Amino acid sequence: MVALIVACGVFGLLIGSFLNVVIHRVPAGESIVSPPSRCPGCGAEIKAYDNIPIISWLLLRAKCRNCGEPISARYPLVELLTGVLFAVMAWKFGLSWELPAFLFFAAVGVALGAIDLDTRRLPNVITLPSYPVAVALLVLPAVLDGRWPDFVRALAAGVILFAFYFLLAFIYPAGMGFGDVKLSGLVGIYLGWLGWGALIVGGFLGFALGALVGVALMVKGRAGRKTALPYGPFMLLGALMAIFVADPISSWYLGLIGL
Repeated sequence: MVALIVACGVFGLLIGSFLNVVIHRVPAGESIVSPPSRCPGCGAEIKAYDNIPIISWLLLRAKCRNCGEPISARYPLVELLTGVLFAVMAWKFGLSWELPAFLFFAAVGVALGAIDLDTRRLPNVITLPSYPVAVALLVLPAVLDGRWPDFVRALAAGVILFAFYFLLAFIYPAGMGFGDVKLSGLVGIYLGWLGWGALIVGGFLGFALGALVGVALMVKGRAGRKTALPYGPFMLLGALMAIFVADPISSWYLGLIGL
């Protein structure tokens, strides 16, 4: 198990480096394949030995080797976050057929969350293709482990959460973007795979986190009652949290009401 966690963590660091490219280029409509990564200051191509996740940033002291242009701390933070998420997913699911699906969800979550924070957008080019990929990856444990009930529940949960968010956007379009609606179905699929409790807990946590941050910003005078906040990061964070805490929270609540 330890070897798997370490391997997934290292793999996550590498994926995080790629996600930095995705986060920067996709909103601008640029290719994520070419040209190779370059310094925005001097335009010099970043060599492979200067592109090692986290390590290169530390060795270069957060500056371009050629021109000294500062390198944002967000690059190693994205790499570190992805590595940690991959490691904890490996800890949660072990060497199983469902692990690849949740590694993919973690990667997509990091990319979409960062892009939404930057641009207030959840690009279709990432969100929509994630649906067939998620379904294909979850078919593996459904077929190989006989988990068809979980698979059917996942699809049903995706439809239910999508319909719920669509209704919210229809009733109050100023408070819910359609990008959030399109993301909700994907979140529903993953939470539904884990169970109805995970779907409810994950959905609640997304709203709760968004409300808490909104109130905190208003208290600090950095936002007003009508200030629009990107909701995608809260939805994704709530879902990721629910993957790990939904079961104990559900058990606690059922015990509280005597069920």
